[in-house]
Amino acid sequence: MVTRDHLRQQYLEFFGQRGHAVVPSVSLVPENDPTTLFTGSGMQPMLPYLLGQPHPAGSRIVNSQRCFRAQDIDEVGDNRHTTFFEMLGNWSLSDYFKREQLSWLMELLADELGLKPDRLYVTVFAGNRRLGVPRDDESVQIWQEQFSRRGIEAPTVEDAEQTGLGQGRIFYYDQTKNWWSRAGGPDLMPVGEPGGPDSEVFFDFGEERGFHQRSSFADQPCHPNCDCGRFLEIGNSVFMEYRKQADGSIGELPQRNVDFGGGLERLAAVIDDDPDVFATDFFWPIITELENLSGQKYRAQPARHQPADHHSTEYHHTASFRVMADHVRAAVMLAGDGVFPGSKEQSYFSRRLVRRAIRHARMIGVKGDMFDRLVPVIVSMYSSLRPDLEDRSDQIVAELSEEEAKFRQALDKGLRLIDRLDRLDASTAFKLFESHGFPVELTQEIAQERGQQIDIDEFQVLRQAHADASRTASAGKFKGGLADQNSTTVKYHTATHLLHAALRDVLGDHVRQHGSNITDRRLRFDFSHPQPLTEQQLRRVEQQLNDWIEANLAVTRQEQPYRQAIDEGALAFFGDAYPPTVSVYTIGAGWTDSRTDRPWVSKELCGGPHVETTGRIGRLAITKEQSAGAGIRRLYMELT
Repeated sequence: MVTRDHLRQQYLEFFGQRGHAVVPSVSLVPENDPTTLFTGSGMQPMLPYLLGQPHPAGSRIVNSQRCFRAQDIDEVGDNRHTTFFEMLGNWSLSDYFKREQLSWLMELLADELGLKPDRLYVTVFAGNRRLGVPRDDESVQIWQEQFSRRGIEAPTVEDAEQTGLGQGRIFYYDQTKNWWSRAGGPDLMPVGEPGGPDSEVFFDFGEERGFHQRSSFADQPCHPNCDCGRFLEIGNSVFMEYRKQADGSIGELPQRNVDFGGGLERLAAVIDDDPDVFATDFFWPIITELENLSGQKYRAQPARHQPADHHSTEYHHTASFRVMADHVRAAVMLAGDGVFPGSKEQSYFSRRLVRRAIRHARMIGVKGDMFDRLVPVIVSMYSSLRPDLEDRSDQIVAELSEEEAKFRQALDKGLRLIDRLDRLDASTAFKLFESHGFPVELTQEIAQERGQQIDIDEFQVLRQAHADASRTASAGKFKGGLADQNSTTVKYHTATHLLHAALRDVLGDHVRQHGSNITDRRLRFDFSHPQPLTEQQLRRVEQQLNDWIEANLAVTRQEQPYRQAIDEGALAFFGDAYPPTVSVYTIGAGWTDSRTDRPWVSKELCGGPHVETTGRIGRLAITKEQSAGAGIRRLYMELT
């Protein structure tokens, strides 16, 4: 079984030896992208550089980006879907292009990682005459050369969905399969969106295993993009050279880029020659602990889309192990980036993960608190990647266990409510789900036992409306939380740094910023703290902040190497993809206070803007303090 740390390091070193700068993963919560709640791909934080902005680290970049895809929550239970995953990525920003990328990728997979090249199949873009984008014959030629060097013929196949695999090795697909942008195909791209044709690599687990014959697709031709489970996509090279124009056409970007993304967990599965990602080193320690907790054994069936008896104990055991392993891991990773269970925005999905995991824990006989057993396992697994999780482990256990305790009560209450209802329908199911976190799957199962039906489509409409409302971000989000950059909002921005420092001085270093929103009327500041602030604490925070303002402290900016800034005590809680050189704002350099040993009031990585001295801010007052989710408090302040 290949180990996660070794495989990740192999990839980074491979491209590092080819001139790529290794950059850190950004947070799962994008700081400056109001269009999405989570970082769902490696290219997301790279977008400005793909559009032409110079990257501080150069034109060749590589990293392993942690990602979360909320849309896959309901898919988890088969052998390959996960919500949290690591995406290996390498980028060429107007540097190398198809030849280098595809040649290096084959070298990595076949020579470095030892995959048999005859188990690899690739796909390319078939072209679109209407949009004026040609067929990608250049990639075909490069792939054929690479296979030929390894003694393998690589015939091409068109219309594989109708004709099947045949003797093909390289397959043409249209824009529904082999075009990538964040929005999807070219017709779905909004104006200004970058995208381009891509070439995907698939691993063949073998016809002899009978995946296709046992699947629900057995009466259709098998090909690399078939969903039968025989093939697993392990990497996608996007040749990002186009951009959607205002008139709906596809125009060329000022530069040609390569954007590669590949799932680290999936790569581990193919190296192990096991189609079940939950049998890899990324999940097996969690599965083992679940076996200990439940007294059950994990079973590695069914595979994706294979017919299964959904009423069988074996099926539910397998799916429940997978759901719990994925969802608890994802919840821990979200918590590491400051997201705990709640009812709004990102917290809503953390709650969904935890509650779905609890439901499946019940199904396999896990009783009592499970997070105090599972969280330390996950923290230990990722100790080299996220050493900060160790310091937050107790808080994560406490927050998730609190949600577990609340939901176990809600689960019992939901069952009692259902017992009193004569009729179950979509509206009832949604009310149970929204008000009590009661899973619709369980409501549906109980309805079926009564000979009733839940209209799932109607339920989904109700749930989607609720989810859309939860996703709606307040109107003026952008970097730093400012809605604009007039003099008042700049004052408030500097005040958030002072407020952060005051909260940490009064409450403790566990306080971490979880976001801010600033208008010309007030500032809003979210931070981690397990309970409401007392009146005395609020007065101390407000007084400390105003004392610093009246002291007319200097606000200075300097550029430093990222690691030096962090080592010298600068705060950087958002987990951004900081460049090698960062902007550091220090307030009150040289300030001394007997209550602290730091020679400043505040020192944070920040893009600005700020006032030059704190005296320009004016006096501030706390107007409200409230909960912003489990373990998160929210303060409002206004200039007086």
